[in-house]
Amino acid sequence: MSIPANIVEGRRQSSEKQFARFLRIALNSGCELEYHLIMARDIGVIPEKDANALMGEAIEVRRMLHGLLRRIGVPYPPKNQMAGLSRPV
Repeated sequence: MSIPANIVEGRRQSSEKQFARFLRIALNSGCELEYHLIMARDIGVIPEKDANALMGEAIEVRRMLHGLLRRIGVPYPPKNQMAGLSRPV
């Protein structure tokens, strides 16, 4: 529920930059959902086949969100975070 709620809330913002912020929150919610599905599978709450199918759908939604971010011209992660990714650890 939080993924579409963040998309809707973001669309009501006054700029594409603010919209992108909510899209990134929706992306993070997608990652959280995937974790919950993995956990549910691992503890036996849902069958592996169902969990894997749902995880595939969650991944597809995240891909669509990445595409929407590219379409509005805002990369993910934001440029200020991307700079830190290239530093050696």
